[in-house]
Amino acid sequence: MSGFVEKPEPAQVPGLVHLHTGKVRELYRNEAGDLVMVASDRMSAYDWVLPTPIPDKGRVLTQLSLWWFEQLQDLMPNHVLSTELPPGAPDDWAGRTLICKSLEMIPVECVARGYLTGSGLVEYDETRTVCGLALPPGLEDGSELPAPIFTPATKAEVGEHDENVSYEEVARQVGAETAAHLRQSTLAVYSKARDIARERGIILADTKFEFGFDKEGGLVLADEVLTPDSSRFWPADQWQPGRAQPSFDKQFVRDWLTSDASGWDRKSEQPPPALPEEVVAATRGKYIEAFERLTGTPWS
Repeated sequence: MSGFVEKPEPAQVPGLVHLHTGKVRELYRNEAGDLVMVASDRMSAYDWVLPTPIPDKGRVLTQLSLWWFEQLQDLMPNHVLSTELPPGAPDDWAGRTLICKSLEMIPVECVARGYLTGSGLVEYDETRTVCGLALPPGLEDGSELPAPIFTPATKAEVGEHDENVSYEEVARQVGAETAAHLRQSTLAVYSKARDIARERGIILADTKFEFGFDKEGGLVLADEVLTPDSSRFWPADQWQPGRAQPSFDKQFVRDWLTSDASGWDRKSEQPPPALPEEVVAATRGKYIEAFERLTGTPWS
């Protein structure tokens, strides 16, 4: 069992129809038919949405996504139409709200990996492959891959776990032409973002994208992009293969949840406990540090 420890109640705003409560985002539709995406401060880990928010997290995700969309706009169109608050929206929505094109979303998590870690490392240790792709022997946690690879996953509902799948399975689900377009676009966007991050002293180890088709049938980059929630960012000057890398993401949360201090058994059906203040503060600091180092702009 997993999911929300405490299911949130979405705000009701005149002129907006609430569509979905995700792990982090609330999704609405406005009267023009556009989507309104609001990033909360909710934190998820191990397929649970935790009871403790991380202050400013939703704003960091939104503002960093906007920065990346701008960096990538010559390479890939995105779904953002406006950042203007809908009339009657809560003041707290400022800085965390995007008005977006309504797309036909493709039910695939498009993952690009340039380094071996996480679920990819687990599979590699067992089979010397990741999503069916053979990799050379001798790789370890944090090793840079010979070239970036496309390792798609299924899109899971809240409380369920994304499952890695093969490229052939994606082609079966969405068609060979769309699968090829997803792979090419994913690797192209990752490669450009990796180079941008590297210039700023950050390794983009892996990331996941979501794509959809617009009304004209064009492929569009959607949802969030290249944030600490969807990516692994490592400080380049501390990279050392063979161990877990320091990171700009929710690792403080994962580490505490699996420590004796939390008293939580991940394999049990019991929900995880509230986060202590020091873990909340450290996690918030890492998200903000990622924003500042990547954009070169102080957080305010």
